[in-house]
Amino acid sequence: MPTADLGPPKAHRTVSRVTTILELAAADRSGVRLAELAAALDAPRSSIHGLVKGLVATGYLREEAGTYRIGPAINALLGAAAPTVAEAARPAMRELHRRFDETVMLATPVGDSVVYTETIESTHPLRYSAPLRTRRPLHPTSSGKCFLAFGTEAFRELHLASHVPEPAQQERLRAQLDEVGRAGVAVNRGETLPDQSGVGAPIHENGAVVAAIAVAGPTNRLTEVIADVAAATKEAADQVTAALAGHR
Repeated sequence: MPTADLGPPKAHRTVSRVTTILELAAADRSGVRLAELAAALDAPRSSIHGLVKGLVATGYLREEAGTYRIGPAINALLGAAAPTVAEAARPAMRELHRRFDETVMLATPVGDSVVYTETIESTHPLRYSAPLRTRRPLHPTSSGKCFLAFGTEAFRELHLASHVPEPAQQERLRAQLDEVGRAGVAVNRGETLPDQSGVGAPIHENGAVVAAIAVAGPTNRLTEVIADVAAATKEAADQVTAALAGHR
């Protein structure tokens, strides 16, 4: 029996609140209190209280004296898949860092955002410092361009409709993403911050893009070597893709 087409994904208030609660609890090792969660979500404490208690009941949060921390049930979600990608990526990340001494990151798509889950920072005094476990916009980050370029057409078009208001700008971004798809690597030349640039390349598993490796640093240092960094980053991502395929 054919499955009905449910259309592109849409934000759901309850789901968004639950995921935000988990992210806030994960970001603060000392834990978060109900009042902090309600303030962050701009929602009544009574509404957040029911969600938090439900997460405690299912093991995704644990409560200690009114403070909430990530619970053991999270390991059931992360234990099998996430470490496999990270373990496969670390050798390639270390080699990129050794070769260029710029900050190297492993990025994961999270809904309509990018989250950096691993980083090796440059040893230069002036360097890009990646914020870990923090949602960042897909565009114009180099990793986010990878997820948009290699994601489904519906995902790309929904993002454009939601975040790029001008039709002419949408067309320019479509052309840019098409080029990323052909080249297998994305470049951010000072688009997020004028003095910072970077490149990213997608990691595939089971036919889908599950992560990206990115290298970022000061624009004045990367400009002359951007082509070499892009080629090396693509090669590194391809190596990780091959390593993941070898696990199957």
